Amino acid sequence: MANSVALMSLNRWIELTERNPDHSSWYVERFRSMAAAGDDLDGEARFVDAMVARGSRVLDAGCGPGRVAGTLSRAGHAVVGVDIDPVLITAAEHDHPGPTWLVADLAELDLPAMGIAEGFDLVVCAGNVLTFLDPATRRPVLARLAAHLRTGGRIVTGFGSGRDYSFAEFFDDVEHVGLVPDVLLSAWDLRPFTPDSNFLVAVLSLAAVGPATSQI
Repeated sequence: MANSVALMSLNRWIELTERNPDHSSWYVERFRSMAAAGDDLDGEARFVDAMVARGSRVLDAGCGPGRVAGTLSRAGHAVVGVDIDPVLITAAEHDHPGPTWLVADLAELDLPAMGIAEGFDLVVCAGNVLTFLDPATRRPVLARLAAHLRTGGRIVTGFGSGRDYSFAEFFDDVEHVGLVPDVLLSAWDLRPFTPDSNFLVAVLSLAAVGPATSQI
């Protein structure tokens, strides 16, 4: 337990909410206001929906208040959304009924131990989630996400530059845990990734042999 608390204490989202207890509620209302204004909030969900067959199993890792997972559920997929922040999960349950919503730390994610034994066709980790992690947990998180994939499953993640996690570091972490990039883009609307890109969307799959292929 002490180790778990230590890991969580360096999570940058947790640090934000500890400094400002109203931050999570502000974040929820921000996206509710954008949705009410008719803003397009479904770019990531459209991308994911195009990658998998109808009725696929999708894990939204770091789901926040549920906008991506909710859209994917309404499109007919079986979706599980996980976030470390209980305020965000409560909002997701209210605003987006359908998915299974769970409070959990991605650094220690073990869904079979939480009663969800079946793996996933795709894991999505959008919204700059990787940049909020404790840097020491980035590789463990990538490995744990990979361990929840079905055979042939993929991970797709997106985050921006200038957030203390360089793309080069990310590629090193991906290789270390036994993942390989299948597709690299600079936006969720399929623009190509270049050395000058300030955003990265990466589609990852398991290497033929690697650390991430081990069981949870």
